[in-house]
Amino acid sequence: MLRNGTYAAWFKTPLGQGTGIAHVEDGRIWGHDSITTYSGSCEIDGDRFTATLSVKRHTEGHATVFGADDLTLRLEGTCADKLGRYTATAEQVPGVLLEGTLILSEPQPPAPEPIGPTPKFDPDKLPKIPPRTR
Repeated sequence: MLRNGTYAAWFKTPLGQGTGIAHVEDGRIWGHDSITTYSGSCEIDGDRFTATLSVKRHTEGHATVFGADDLTLRLEGTCADKLGRYTATAEQVPGVLLEGTLILSEPQPPAPEPIGPTPKFDPDKLPKIPPRTR
């Protein structure tokens, strides 16, 4: 089941591949990669999901994996535990299939509290680099 949370996203088409971040919360999905933002809605039925996303370029740079900007994507996929797989098509680029993977991010545990005082930094205690010979 596609759960609420933050996902690392990997995707590819015959034109290229990319990575991004996707957030899912209560039927909404949004995120970004290095050159585009995406937002839309998703429906979840057990381990299957569908989504419709609006994709907009936010930064000039390399071509998108569809070779076009400002797209509407239709996704279909499955998600078991923390791993989802999906395919997507863009209305504006018929015949190009995107394949993708979503990996649910785990929250990091808090750092342990330090025991005792932090030692004072003393640069004289750093190891010395031996002189170079030519």
